[in-house]
Amino acid sequence: MRHVILLIFALTALFACAPPTPKPTTGPESKTASTASETDGAAAGEREIPGVGEGRLIPITTPKGNFNVWTKRVGDNPSIKVLLLHGGPGWTHEVYEIFEQHFPDAGIEFYYYDQLGSHFSDQPDEPALWQTARFVEEVEQVRVALGLGPDNFYLFGQSWGGILAMEYALKYQDNLKGLIISNMMASIPAYNAYANNVLMADMDPAVLAELKALEAAEDYDNPRYMGLLMANHYIHHVLRKPEAQWPDAVNRAGAHMNPAVYVPMQGPSELGASGILEDWDRTADLPRIHVPTLIIGATYDTMDPAHMQWMAGQVQNGRFLLCPNGAHLSQWDDEEIFFEGLIGFIEDVDSGSL
Repeated sequence: MRHVILLIFALTALFACAPPTPKPTTGPESKTASTASETDGAAAGEREIPGVGEGRLIPITTPKGNFNVWTKRVGDNPSIKVLLLHGGPGWTHEVYEIFEQHFPDAGIEFYYYDQLGSHFSDQPDEPALWQTARFVEEVEQVRVALGLGPDNFYLFGQSWGGILAMEYALKYQDNLKGLIISNMMASIPAYNAYANNVLMADMDPAVLAELKALEAAEDYDNPRYMGLLMANHYIHHVLRKPEAQWPDAVNRAGAHMNPAVYVPMQGPSELGASGILEDWDRTADLPRIHVPTLIIGATYDTMDPAHMQWMAGQVQNGRFLLCPNGAHLSQWDDEEIFFEGLIGFIEDVDSGSL
């Protein structure tokens, strides 16, 4: 997961010469790009989001005041409603635009959602808000506002979103119908060990030594640093496509990342997680999760696929999906397997067979 921060820095540098995307403002926006699937935006204001159109602003209460987070509904199914938790922290919903190519045809209603601090939601300068427990309460407020509950509510979380989904389930799983944890281990210390002992060990020693030297100098913005990471890590373990073929949605998410959220929680280093999440570990608590749960891993992921398969055996009602050709964003580089397994799980839970 921490690998993604530097990807975003790299993409931000690539986009530095492009015209900036305007920051949306609170209040009604043009409805020319709205879709029939979003009909409830007026209750809390609307924002127009390039790529997916008009969405709904949901007011949330925090210890530092009241703010708005952006959501958008796609589809209409009273028994299947999937809320998507993006990674980061500080990324955006944009990495899930590919879901529109699969969920509607399967009759699955889903919700895009930018967490507080992310580009299309409010971005308060309040460092005390960047705590996992506070994000859990935000998700609960969003759930209530959207009218989701145990008869229809599926929670999908990828990377940091997977941490958030686990934490939400451990406190509020009675509100869930199904849980999906994608490309996320249950322990940051275990993740650090895998990154050090497997991913970094497989890297060219000269490249690794140069990366470590740049990190020791805290020279994270050095173009050489970004170039080494893209050529030797990102295209192998984040998204297994040549850099020039990376989807626009992923590039936009990278350009929109908010480092003021990411860095305090995750840390800036590619070679070792730090920050608030450094000691996060829920391996001992997985058996408390009783709601039907799908764990998605990928062979070339930044996360250990064996650990994620183990997680599926620790929860009370788990299933494991391996994307054999995928990496950390396996919805993009092992698309067919990813969506076939994800949709199959949701349909099985909905039918009562899981």
